[in-house]
Amino acid sequence: MNRKRIFSGVQPTGSLHIGNWLGAIRNWVELQKSHEAFVCVVDLHAITTPHNPKELLENTLSTAALYKACGMDPDISSIFVQSHVKAHSELCWLLNCITPLNWMERMIQFKEKAIKQGDNVSIGLLDYPVLMAADILLYDTDLVPVGEDQKQHLELARDIAQQRINSRFGINEENILKVPQPLIMKEGAKIMSLCDGKVKMSKSDSNENSRISLLDSPDLIRKKIKRAKTDAEIGIEFNNINRPEADNLLGIYSIVSGLGKEKAAIECGEIGWGKFKPLLTDALISALEPIQKEYFILREDNDYLKKILENGQSKADEVANRTLKRVKKVMGFLQREI
Repeated sequence: MNRKRIFSGVQPTGSLHIGNWLGAIRNWVELQKSHEAFVCVVDLHAITTPHNPKELLENTLSTAALYKACGMDPDISSIFVQSHVKAHSELCWLLNCITPLNWMERMIQFKEKAIKQGDNVSIGLLDYPVLMAADILLYDTDLVPVGEDQKQHLELARDIAQQRINSRFGINEENILKVPQPLIMKEGAKIMSLCDGKVKMSKSDSNENSRISLLDSPDLIRKKIKRAKTDAEIGIEFNNINRPEADNLLGIYSIVSGLGKEKAAIECGEIGWGKFKPLLTDALISALEPIQKEYFILREDNDYLKKILENGQSKADEVANRTLKRVKKVMGFLQREI
């Protein structure tokens, strides 16, 4: 029986943090057992803002290694680098030429990032969602694991596939591109900043204390959790809108401790922050230890890591090129005979 296909990826900008792990990668690890998984290091997306070339190279390898260290299995999943599969860029251009500009201008994340960048906004930042659409659509993706903040980008991909390709170029109601569905991951879907429980944890936050990176040392984790924002109330609880930090930190603890929400809420419902923070710290250090151990072993053998990426690219190329050929054919491009 054919397994449903998922596609996802993370930008190699800075070190991956526990939000990337608990909100995304951890879910991929589970999904690969029942789905055909394509996961890539989305390096083309990483240059929509000014970047350091040496850091991009290092972060690309680091991100790929962390995928594997977190549990992605290259024997059953395709792990690859976005820019290694040329079809991503080519399909993006084709989609650019049929996507209305006003669709792009209404994207919320573009508006927010453009305000921060001022006069230095690149065309790439505006076009970022079309490249994301190409990423997803290339693989005849059935399901895309997304958080609430990414739903608009997926809706754009769906609109491009259905309204701009299938409806315009399809013959006898034939679908040229599969229209993907969102897969909203509820548990750990949105991990918030340690400094502000109302703001999502982010690699771009200038305050290093706002996040726990997957490669942080035990001592650094202790310092960051000790400094994490709290309140004056006793008892750590979920779903109190006036206590976003309590909800966030207890949510992290419920996952990394393995207790789940119900048991974590019972255990921590009557204790203070002075007792809770060491519990969270120990649970985080314990959960990250095997990931860090596997990561450093992988980085000792970059040839092996690159082999994983080459194999993943080969699988991805096969699927992506079939889709690209289909799109080019219906759009009227002369097909190569070889």
